Amino acid sequence: MKPYCILALALVFAGNLFAQTTNITTPEPITLPIQKANIGKIVFVGDTISLQKLKQTDLLNSFELKPANNLYMRIFMGNSLTNYQHQVDSSLTVEQFNKGNFQFAFYVDGKLLYTENLNKGAGLAVNKNIKTTVHAPLISNRGEDSWGRSLWVRFCLLGGGDDAFTTGTHLLKIEARPYVNTTTLKTGPVIALGQINIIMPAVSAKAIEPQVIKPNSGWPVSAEAYDKEKIKALNQQIAQNKFKDITSVVVIKNGKLLIEEYFNGSSRDSLHNPRSVGKTFASAIMGIAIHDGYIKSENQMLKDFYDLKKFNNYSPLKENITLKSLLTMSSVFDADDNDDNSPGYEENMYPTPNWVQFTLGLKVDSTKIAGKQWNYFTAGVVVLGDVLNKSVPGGFEKYADGKLFKPLGIKKYQWQYTPQNIPSTAGGLQMRSLDYARFGQLYKNGGLWKGKQLIPENWIKQSFTKHLALPKDVVGDGFYGYLFWNKTYLVNNKPYETFYCSGNGGNKIFVFKDQPLVIIITATAYNAAYAHPQVDKMMQQYILPAVMR
Repeated sequence: MKPYCILALALVFAGNLFAQTTNITTPEPITLPIQKANIGKIVFVGDTISLQKLKQTDLLNSFELKPANNLYMRIFMGNSLTNYQHQVDSSLTVEQFNKGNFQFAFYVDGKLLYTENLNKGAGLAVNKNIKTTVHAPLISNRGEDSWGRSLWVRFCLLGGGDDAFTTGTHLLKIEARPYVNTTTLKTGPVIALGQINIIMPAVSAKAIEPQVIKPNSGWPVSAEAYDKEKIKALNQQIAQNKFKDITSVVVIKNGKLLIEEYFNGSSRDSLHNPRSVGKTFASAIMGIAIHDGYIKSENQMLKDFYDLKKFNNYSPLKENITLKSLLTMSSVFDADDNDDNSPGYEENMYPTPNWVQFTLGLKVDSTKIAGKQWNYFTAGVVVLGDVLNKSVPGGFEKYADGKLFKPLGIKKYQWQYTPQNIPSTAGGLQMRSLDYARFGQLYKNGGLWKGKQLIPENWIKQSFTKHLALPKDVVGDGFYGYLFWNKTYLVNNKPYETFYCSGNGGNKIFVFKDQPLVIIITATAYNAAYAHPQVDKMMQQYILPAVMR
């Protein structure tokens, strides 16, 4: 008998033992033949098939890693998770068990790559208490908001799954155990396992070759050498969908175009939607408007532009909110885009008929110290756009075009608009990748473009000042400037510090501090857990090593 079969029988026997032991909750009955036949197994299917309709013939033995393919796992158990946890520590209550969850272990070709104690919030407590089968997508094009997809992403990006799935066939094995977490973390034995052959298809040599820079880019083309093997390896990762939804990579070095790559149907003339990357353009226009005298300084207060008593939830604290606090995401408004229960959460703003009225009508949070606590606040940047629109001649759109876009030679772009038909500084300013590069290079030049100072040099310095440390539990290491993010990549033990614009989907404009580099990455991985981590991996393992030889 094969070892896998012996282990499966052992798991069935273990499930029966658990069922015979006193339970702390009453599990649902196991009645369907498909479940009875697979107790103690993790099985894989290629579609969302209900348990009642699932047949043995639906279960996959192999799966090809192609962008269009979906992979779902179903865990069949002889008891509920809570009762398995009860076997680990019988002294705990049901509520204490619900603070634990599954532990998953991922093996590729017999090697343990990744182990994770699934967050306690993954899955409803009532399901942990009674369900004897669990269903979750691992890879899906349907956009399900599921812990399974996030688990798979962490396995691939953090656990080395992407690196292990080289071209060819690999055996993936997943083990599930119960864990409890009170004063100490305790883990039980395997309660289900499954294995499946993962096939990584080959890609053509043409698909991974660095793309030739075509004429008429508007940039001088660099003759500097770079590590083409690294870029080929990057292109292979994109072609094999390990780096997902990437649409372009552009590298400017010493003011010249070094690398220009497009993917997934994108081209040089494509307009990309980099979401919150567009916020940083509001900072640029603010610096220009202050220099031109239309706004006195970023230390001006909202009361200089609005009669705040006309808005909801008036508080004297609103009178002292500065433009600078909105530029640095550190105002006292009760708002936090990283908390969907926050009153100022951006998704609460979009359905309203007037986004500025929504923002100025928010309550203040008296526990916040102005200029000291960072909370991502999209609605506050909308107010900055409205302040500019009120203050500059001809309105924001005309002023931005004349003062920034035309001097940079940017002709093809598209704003999104607020309900009042004002350009939305919340994000969504669409441009070509090469034009985002112009914006980045302008900052790299200290605001100078073709001999003309478009943005004051001092404003660039203030924008690239570390005004606030980012909260590590939300963002990780780094700092925040004037609608610019900051971080440092470590490559071969050498630090590469960058200020950058960042937007949903993994969109970035990187301006490196001590290196002659501007790097653009555009992507459409909107709301995906892998969007930003995969860009960090691209930068750290491929792009920076390739161009900083």
